[in-house]
Amino acid sequence: MTSRQFAVTGISITPVEPLVEKNLFRQRDRAPGRIPDFEDVRARLPIPVLPEDTQWESIYWTSWDLFWRSLKQPADGSGLSAGYNQPKPGRYIEMGRSGLVASLAGYIPGSFSLVEFLDNFYATQQDDGFICREIDPASGKAVHDAYNPNSTGPNLLAWTEWRHFRLTGDKDRVASVFWPLLALHRWSRANRTWRNGLYWTTAYASGLLNQPRVSGSRYHHNHWAWIDASAQAMINCAMLERMASVLGEQEQVNDVTSEREKLVRVINAEMWNEELHFYQDIGPDNGFSDVKSIAAYWTLLNPYLVPKERLIPFVQHLRDAWSFHTENVVPSLSADADAYNGRTGNGWRGAVWPGLTYMVLRGLHANEQTNLAHKLAVNQLEVVRRVYEDTGFFWENYAPEEAVPGDPSEVDNSGTTASAIIPMVLESVLGLAVDWPLRQITWRRLLDRQQSYGVRNLPLGNEGTIDLVGDDESVHVRTDAPITLAIYGDHETIQVAVPAGDFNISFK
Repeated sequence: MTSRQFAVTGISITPVEPLVEKNLFRQRDRAPGRIPDFEDVRARLPIPVLPEDTQWESIYWTSWDLFWRSLKQPADGSGLSAGYNQPKPGRYIEMGRSGLVASLAGYIPGSFSLVEFLDNFYATQQDDGFICREIDPASGKAVHDAYNPNSTGPNLLAWTEWRHFRLTGDKDRVASVFWPLLALHRWSRANRTWRNGLYWTTAYASGLLNQPRVSGSRYHHNHWAWIDASAQAMINCAMLERMASVLGEQEQVNDVTSEREKLVRVINAEMWNEELHFYQDIGPDNGFSDVKSIAAYWTLLNPYLVPKERLIPFVQHLRDAWSFHTENVVPSLSADADAYNGRTGNGWRGAVWPGLTYMVLRGLHANEQTNLAHKLAVNQLEVVRRVYEDTGFFWENYAPEEAVPGDPSEVDNSGTTASAIIPMVLESVLGLAVDWPLRQITWRRLLDRQQSYGVRNLPLGNEGTIDLVGDDESVHVRTDAPITLAIYGDHETIQVAVPAGDFNISFK
């Protein structure tokens, strides 16, 4: 008979997860690295070259400045192993918000590593694999007991770490985070799923606190399967599989591969509302939620989840004014919902949250819906710029039908809006994508090509930078490392191996 160890967690006794022994973050006793001054970092950041009449370059640098102000050094004796982004007054360091903020790490070369902010979460992992969604910045300890329904999520950690790897090629980082991430996933599968394998969360844990997706679910799952939690779990599976492949640990994720395949089948079989052409939460009676939530678009982050025959009608909702293409995009609740509030947004009842808009854009890029992603990003950028000019602040959320802050909304001191605007400019407005493990740069040119635009100082992992600036006749390339460059225009695609150096590429 095989013996099994158990961990005592609060008042609960749970099986020990052996993988946690490989979590080196729990064993570290080191002082957090100093957060450098912004002026010391600015010269290393990507420099967008944008049309002069847009004023987007100014809002890009404002985003960096405000973002940097949100970064906080831990207090002595706090127990934190790294810095963190400032939470709201009286609140805690949040897992989902930290994942979004840390996703910028690949654009900040040098010794300061923003992705290490996630180490605070890995360091608090419990013996059974659980990682709490909130950490007290004063003590460095988890806020919730594991079996509180609101204790964890949204889990973006593996997605953020994999994104960092694609931007930097940092395999050592992947090796260090793989084990705690896999242990957390196993805990979530054991404790956040129903018999059919779908996942549950709560309104609080999902982050969409007052959205009427599931009746009576503010702090309880209410026995529903939730589309965002299920899609995030599937994405988590895919990221862990890719990490295992890089590390040669494929045998460790056989169960994860089986789960991913099952989640794709079950999500599509049970959570797709054919009448609405939309993914929705489902109740214990298999009935659909009454509303269409932005949470459904987590499904796009893995291009193998939404079948091709469903992709176009699903994405069409982002083009329809009566659904998700309001004056300002993307609203958190569709405009045809009874609870939608077009005047103020009322939190998650229609307000536009730039962090979630960025999630939608990443999903569109993953599914080759680049033109739509570009249009939505330009819309979001313009709203944030206009409200900043009127008020002098970035805000947590914005009204869906007027260029004003949402209500309720607070000034964004946590850096969340800024951390969404920065990659929107680089990836969706300028159309740049870096895949450094493959040494590949892709540029989808969607702005007015008669004007010269592009980027300077774009990091190439830790091997230097690249400049890409051009108009409709030619592109100037200066690169510190050899790359494969793919440029997409209206009517032609250029793919070329570019050695280190300074070159002009003609379109004629």
